[in-house]
Amino acid sequence: MAGARGGHRLILALETSCDDTCAAVVKAGTIRSNVISSQAAAHERFGGVVPEVASRHHLELVNSVVDAALADADATLSDVDTFAVTRGPGLIGALLVGISTAKALAAATRKPLVGVDHLHGHVAANFLEPDALEPPFVCLIASGGHTLLAGVREHGGFEVLGQTLDDAAGEALDKGARMLGLGYPGGPAIEREAASGDPGAFEFPVAMAQGPGLDFSFSGLKTALLYAIRNLGPERTEARLADLAASFQAAVVEQLVAKLKRAMKDGEWPAVALGGGVAANGLLRARVTELCADRKLRLKLVAGELCTDNAAMIGSAAQFVEPTAYPGYLDWDARA
Repeated sequence: MAGARGGHRLILALETSCDDTCAAVVKAGTIRSNVISSQAAAHERFGGVVPEVASRHHLELVNSVVDAALADADATLSDVDTFAVTRGPGLIGALLVGISTAKALAAATRKPLVGVDHLHGHVAANFLEPDALEPPFVCLIASGGHTLLAGVREHGGFEVLGQTLDDAAGEALDKGARMLGLGYPGGPAIEREAASGDPGAFEFPVAMAQGPGLDFSFSGLKTALLYAIRNLGPERTEARLADLAASFQAAVVEQLVAKLKRAMKDGEWPAVALGGGVAANGLLRARVTELCADRKLRLKLVAGELCTDNAAMIGSAAQFVEPTAYPGYLDWDARA
């Protein structure tokens, strides 16, 4: 069944890899429900996700989120044919809440369970209706925990063409926003501030843009912002906040687009897709739209709620992964 659509199974999927508690019902590539309970407010005062806090909130929320997903889909547990859950990568404690819940639900009904790779989920969001994208295509996945280029030749998996060597793009945006005092989550905060700024006001480095490879690096950019803030001092930093945000955002996006351009050079990929929370960034979407128009490539931009962590993408990936029958999944653990 791996690599081919899993028939018309009704799939209940869970996603708890970071700080969003998610459940969805998916059938034959169609989203029946997609419930996302964000913990952003709980982590805002810390300037980032605290793993222990995330795990506790998942424990408090997961049952009600599952109930809401079933209700929205007008379904019951007995209607579910297959369960699915993110096994990793992610925060171990957070993942274990979702895995334990999915195992309990599947075991109670003696139904099969599918363990899904979180990054495969971001790729598989593009397989969902409407306007599903079929392989082959290259997918740029950029989020708080991951930044990579995925070569997608089949539904059941992908090839890593390049990945970050240090910080992820979303992590860099979060840390940049923290340095600028813009709050959490950093990506949307920087984008809002950047709207009134000049992206050319500061010359921040675009790491590895000229090299031959497809890997990414954002740690140097973060350091450059820190030095710029120190050189300006508190008052001038406040006065030039919009310019700093716009220049920093532009440098992040420029590196992502530069590597995507390089992946396009050999003409192997007829289509492009974006995934991960950073894929919701307006500047990135505009630049990639322009790139694909220039090269006459198909571009798939999923809805914003499918860019950030969600369970519909996990249900989509589960359609193309072989399920594990009861009781084979009872000893499953999380994969960091």
